[in-house]
Amino acid sequence: MPKDAAVEEFAGLVRALKARDGRSYEALGRRLSVSASTLHRYCSGATVPEEFAVVDRLALLCGVDEEERGALEAAWTEADRARRRAALPAPPPVPAVSAAPESNPEPSAPQPGPGPALADLSAPEAPRAHPGRAAPAPLLVAAVALAVVALAAALLGHRTHTASAPAPASTAPGRTAAPLPFTWSIGSQLWEGGCAHTYLVDRAPRAVAPPPVTADSGAWAGTHGAVHGGEALVRITVQGRSPSDAVVLHALHVRVVGRAAPLPWNAYRMDNGCGGAVTPRHFAVDLDRPRPLARPVDGLDASGAEVRKIPAVSFPYKVTSSDPEELLVSARAAGCDCRWYLELEWSAGGRTGSVRITDGGKPFRTSGTGGRPTYVHDSAQGRWITDADSGQTG
Repeated sequence: MPKDAAVEEFAGLVRALKARDGRSYEALGRRLSVSASTLHRYCSGATVPEEFAVVDRLALLCGVDEEERGALEAAWTEADRARRRAALPAPPPVPAVSAAPESNPEPSAPQPGPGPALADLSAPEAPRAHPGRAAPAPLLVAAVALAVVALAAALLGHRTHTASAPAPASTAPGRTAAPLPFTWSIGSQLWEGGCAHTYLVDRAPRAVAPPPVTADSGAWAGTHGAVHGGEALVRITVQGRSPSDAVVLHALHVRVVGRAAPLPWNAYRMDNGCGGAVTPRHFAVDLDRPRPLARPVDGLDASGAEVRKIPAVSFPYKVTSSDPEELLVSARAAGCDCRWYLELEWSAGGRTGSVRITDGGKPFRTSGTGGRPTYVHDSAQGRWITDADSGQTG
């Protein structure tokens, strides 16, 4: 059977990405957590991935831009539709109709049905059969009805399976959700290098308290109703529950759930610059883009006498109880007041899932600061002053 044109187009895009990466099927498959034969079937068009996530990871490895990724996802969507059409089961054969014995021209008395489903399919009392004409057998009517119900259930079940992931165990009645095979925690009130950060606050300088120490930044921000200005740093720490059974972290997705014009509030800088920092596993997010991605970037180790670059490493990562992982997300915004959250995709022991990373159950929030009055704190005078008065820039 010839392949569908949409499948062929999608397979060609996957082959192009594989060629761009340059690794063998086996080496690239290990990076994508799929077998070499499975990756080869994707490239040949023999199989279409049931989820876009694996192709998305391939795109990230190859450094595609937003436009290329959008085209790739659109091609996968069309190929997946073709795959689902080809997988639809054929209708079951309809049982042959047999005539009732001539010696019993009258239909049998209705028997009690097994339940409302069959009772609803019953018509009013069947008309009496004419002499010489076979009357339909009640069992035959029930068999045909059951065949129709079975076909509908098969089609609906197939559609549900291919269109969305299975529901979490916690959503199934009478079942208890299995615990995650890892633990995670976040830090959402981080400052660059531990001392430099900007908050937007809807208050005049005289009503704003002096900058807190870093450990008290969350309480200070909460008291003032502060919003991250220009950049929000989120640290995610993931640790497996077992020392031997690894959890594979496949991807980190960014979901923007609200966009508005940047807040017209005053900007308050916590410091005018500070010392070194270590930023391993660093991911940059541009919230101004229509579909932001968490892209791995080089980190810096500026804690010593010289600055040392830490090369970027992309997904997947493996974590155990003795080998945790720390991910640092830098989400920047210039042209929006953006509300967003993260989704961490994982697999372990035959299970897969994703965890929604939020700020205590609420979306994270980052707003641009362009054109806003910016203040720094003068400790000698004990008050907030403008950048111009302090002689500082930026």
